[in-house]
Amino acid sequence: MGMLRSRGWRLVGSVALAATLTAAGCANDTDTASTPTTSAGSGNERTTTAAEATTTAPERLCDQEPTMSPVEAAPVVGAPSDVDVTSFDGTTIRLHWFPAPGDGLHPTILMGPGWSQSGSMLEADPILFGALSIRGMNDVGYNVLTWDPRGFGKSTGLASVNDPEHEGRDVQVLLDWVAEQPVAAVDRPGDARVGMVGASYGGGIQLTVAAIDCRVDALVPSLAWHSLRTSLHKSETVKAGWSGFLNTAALTFGGRLDPHITSAAESGIGQGILSDEDREWFISRGPGDLIDQVSVPTLFVQGTVDTLFTLDEAVTNYESLRKRGIPTAMIWFCGGHGTCLTDEGDATLVNERSFAWLDKYLKGNDSADTGDRVDVVDQNAKHWTAGDYPVELAEPVTARGSGKLALGASSAAGPLAAPRAGTNDILSSSVLPITPSKATTSLEVKIDPGEVDALSLGAPRLEMTYSGTAPAGDRPTRVFAQLVDDDTGIVLGSQITPVEVVLDGKPHDVSVDLEMIAFHLRPGHAVTLQLVATTVAYAQPRLGGSLDASKISISLPVAKDVTPG
Repeated sequence: MGMLRSRGWRLVGSVALAATLTAAGCANDTDTASTPTTSAGSGNERTTTAAEATTTAPERLCDQEPTMSPVEAAPVVGAPSDVDVTSFDGTTIRLHWFPAPGDGLHPTILMGPGWSQSGSMLEADPILFGALSIRGMNDVGYNVLTWDPRGFGKSTGLASVNDPEHEGRDVQVLLDWVAEQPVAAVDRPGDARVGMVGASYGGGIQLTVAAIDCRVDALVPSLAWHSLRTSLHKSETVKAGWSGFLNTAALTFGGRLDPHITSAAESGIGQGILSDEDREWFISRGPGDLIDQVSVPTLFVQGTVDTLFTLDEAVTNYESLRKRGIPTAMIWFCGGHGTCLTDEGDATLVNERSFAWLDKYLKGNDSADTGDRVDVVDQNAKHWTAGDYPVELAEPVTARGSGKLALGASSAAGPLAAPRAGTNDILSSSVLPITPSKATTSLEVKIDPGEVDALSLGAPRLEMTYSGTAPAGDRPTRVFAQLVDDDTGIVLGSQITPVEVVLDGKPHDVSVDLEMIAFHLRPGHAVTLQLVATTVAYAQPRLGGSLDASKISISLPVAKDVTPG
C-alpha cells in the first residue's frame, strides 16, 4: 500500500485556470463535465444524473441533502496548516490544509498518503510514488487537504485498511470541513467542489469514498486495488513478501493496527494460509463490489512492474466504470510497488495527464486534453494507445511443452539480485528481496513469436495436464508461473502467478490466467515460460514432492487495435 517513493516525476508546465467552475457530477453519459444548474436563492446545485437517480444505496450522500452539521475542529497550536477534527466515532483525524494563493474561491483536492504514512506536508513535498505535489496543485489554483489516516501519524484510532465504515466515514467528515472553508468553491451548501489524488493506500481510499459519497467530483487513483483478496491473496495464496513488508513498515512507523492485520501477516508468513475470519475481513475492505457505485470521472494509473497491486486490479475497476458510461481512462507506467528494470520512458507523462484530468473534470475545462482512453508502456518505453479496454485481439502466440519438476527449495524465483545499472529508483533496495527473478531450476517452455511484431497486451493463458505427489502437511500445494525475456533475462513485469495444483498422484487439468503484461513481441526474440516450486513473492507452499506435466499450453494475447507511439 506504499510507504516509499519509487521515483519522482517532475512537474512540468501549468494547467490554465478555468474562468468558471462547472460540475462534473457523479456520472456522465459522455466524457465531458456537466454544468451545475442554478435556481434563484439556492446557489449552484448539481444536476441529478441517471446514476444518482437509480442508485440502490440510500446511505450515499448523493441521494440526500448534506447534513450541514458543524464539524468539531481545533487548530493545532504551533502548526498553522494543521487542524484536528473529530470523526463520527470520536476518533481524532489530523488534517493539513494548504489553500491556493490569491483571492477568490478554488476547488479543493484531497490527497491521501501511502500505507503507514502521515499526510504530506509542504516541507516533505513531493510525496510518494511521484504523485502530484502540494505546491504544484496550489500553483494551478487548487486548495489541497492532506491528512493522517486513522491509526497513523497524529490521528487516533486503529488502521482498518480503508474500511468504508471507518476510513471512508472519516473522509466524509473531511468533506464536511472543506465545505465550511471560506476559500472553497462549492456546488451547493455543504457540497464543496472536490477531487481526490494519491497513490497506493491514498489511491484505494478514493474509490471507497466515491462509492459512499457523491460530493467527490473527480478521481485520480494511482496504484490502487480492486479487492484485497485478488491482490494480497491471489488464488488463495498469501502474498507473503508484501504482507511482511507492509506489516513491518506500519509497526516501524508507530502505526496502530486492527488485530486482523497482524493476525493475517503472522499466519500468512508462518503457515501460508489465512483464517476464514481474516480472509473475510480483508475482502470487506473495499472497494470490491462497491466499485459499481463509483459514478465519478476517474483516471486509473497503474504500474506494469507493480507486484503488490497488479494491472488486473485497475482493469477490473476501469471496466466497471466504462460499462456504465462513466468518464474513465487508464494509463500504465513502468513503476509502482516494484522496481523498473527496463527503460521507464517519459517520467512526466503521468503528471501531465493527471493535471489535465483534473482540469477537465474538476474545473470544467472542456478543452483540456486528457489523452487517449488507454495508454500503456512496453519494455522498451514505447507507449501504445487504444480507444478502450479490452482491446481487439489477433491470433495469439502459442507454445506447447511437457516435463517434470521436483518441488524443492532449489526451484525458486527470486530474490532479485540487483536493479539495472544506473537506476536511481530508491524503492529497489526494499523490494529486491521479495521480487521474482529468472530461476535456475524450472520446468520451461520456449515461446517463439515467429513473424509477429506486435504488443502482447493482457493476461497470458496457461493450461496444463499434470499429476504429482506431495508429502503430508498443512501448507497449500502450488506451483508458480512466470515469463522471462530471453534477451535480457528479466521476468516480464516482475510478475509471477500462483497456480493451485492437486498433488494426489492422479491426473488433473488446470487452466489459469497469468498476471497481465504489456510486452512488445518481435521476430527472433523469444520468451520462456518457467514453472517453479516456490518464490519469494508468495508464502512457501508444501515442498518435497514432484509435478509431472504431460501437456503444457501457453498462449500470449496479441493486441490488434493499438497504436504505437
